[in-house]
Amino acid sequence: MEHWLQTLWYGGSPPSKWLLPLSGLYGAVVALQRYMFRQGWRSRHRLPVPVVVVGNITVGGTGKTPLTLALVQALQARGWRPGIISRGYGALSGAVHPVAVDEDPARVGDEPALMAGRSGVPVWVGRDRCTAGRSLLQAHPDVDVLVSDDGLQHWALKPDVEIVVVDGERLFGNGALLPAGPLREPKKRLESVDAVVFNGPQPDWALRPRQFAMTLHPVHWVHVNDATRTLPLAHFRGQTGHAVAGIGHPERFFRLLQSLGIAVIPHAFPDHHRYGAGDFELDSPSLVLMTEKDAIKCRNLLLPQGWALRVEASCDPGLAVWLDQVLQGRKHGQTAA
Repeated sequence: MEHWLQTLWYGGSPPSKWLLPLSGLYGAVVALQRYMFRQGWRSRHRLPVPVVVVGNITVGGTGKTPLTLALVQALQARGWRPGIISRGYGALSGAVHPVAVDEDPARVGDEPALMAGRSGVPVWVGRDRCTAGRSLLQAHPDVDVLVSDDGLQHWALKPDVEIVVVDGERLFGNGALLPAGPLREPKKRLESVDAVVFNGPQPDWALRPRQFAMTLHPVHWVHVNDATRTLPLAHFRGQTGHAVAGIGHPERFFRLLQSLGIAVIPHAFPDHHRYGAGDFELDSPSLVLMTEKDAIKCRNLLLPQGWALRVEASCDPGLAVWLDQVLQGRKHGQTAA
């Protein structure tokens, strides 16, 4: 089903005329919800510290989590003490609670578990991001800025900065709203955000004055069952391995492995797939390569030759400079430029 939708949305064909009425209904619901918050019929809440939302307007992976981690690191380098809040997509419960470094992703969601292990800052999850933010601040009063991984469509939380990540390769697909297309909101939503970050290829047209570039680059390999074991990036060059990806755009991961000189046997799973031992009953070779997001869900599976590719986001230096200036202005009650 998911593969069919990806082909429908990004295959180059016009939106399905049978699904367009449903897209119209979806769009009306989104517009009504936004209108109700704007009119004050439903409450929006500010938190005691500045909030930066990193989100997207399309379904599927665009690079939000790597960008969130990069922004946290950049803010720390500038003297900020950040924390992270997230919905925790796929979590068993929507309850608000902290995320431990070795947290079970089934309990908190894939991305929060990954960020808790990578960021070194407090990470809290919950369906109600306002409550999650307040709870984090109560537990960690030294935190002076919150970064929300996703949350662009969570209208109850009023952010200070909205950053949208766009897949520079796939852009907006066929341009239609769900379910005829991949859009959560119309493209004009980009006119109201503070910055747009393009992950990968950069378009030759400008969306707005604040537009930044980002690329994802591989760093090294980490063993699925033992994060203290690492291998250099070129270690598997010339070898053949099973490539496992349960992410929004698995083909990008497969191509990345091929660019590293690895002969890939691809295994694409649905986004946020919960892995079991049966998923790894594979023919030889025994080498299994996957993303970090997949690996955190396989830590309790015995995969002697299971390795995850660590990637990091490299961003336009101007993004961190601009964000710091905006947050300093918010901190002192000024209006951002």
